[in-house]
Amino acid sequence: MKIEDLMIRNPITIAPNTTISEAIACMKTNSIRHLPVVAGDQRLLGFVTLADLKQGLIPSMVGDLTLKDLMIKAPITVAPDQDIEIAAQLIYKHKIGGLPVVEDGKLWGIITVTDLLGAFINMMGLLSASSRVDVVVENKTGALKKAIQAVNDAGGDIINIAMTAQKPGQRVYYFRLTACDTSKIRAALEAANYKVLATMG
Repeated sequence: MKIEDLMIRNPITIAPNTTISEAIACMKTNSIRHLPVVAGDQRLLGFVTLADLKQGLIPSMVGDLTLKDLMIKAPITVAPDQDIEIAAQLIYKHKIGGLPVVEDGKLWGIITVTDLLGAFINMMGLLSASSRVDVVVENKTGALKKAIQAVNDAGGDIINIAMTAQKPGQRVYYFRLTACDTSKIRAALEAANYKVLATMG
């Protein structure tokens, strides 16, 4: 999936001469936490967050602190044709909540951790009625294919499969299935010498 498929197009933006209190009011009114700062031609000048603005509000009232002083002047950006994995990696690595999406210096959109979480939930089928079976699979050729076959043969309809490492030579696979009676699937996997850690549904 590309970033342009997930990003918020035509995001709310502010001009560099916006006051800090005006920017905070804009965020609160629109229930957002990030604002790109753009010139009239949509050229990205900076990026501000609600947390940064709140920290600067009081100093701005008693001094000459402005939005330009608080905004990130060279924010990390992504391009619309990059994969969403790139955005996820950057957000995780830099512990930030969102990224401007930029092409040729101009703002195309914004992508946030909420957008990425929504995509993950959708891909994992977490909001749909479903079942799950957690299985230990040896890290050897054909082991996963055999487990998938056992699930299918027992009537399981696989939505997706996630994986995490557990021990050297073994992995735990999480089979998310359309809602079903998982007891038959557990029995089929155990009959094929797989260790089933847990079932849901």
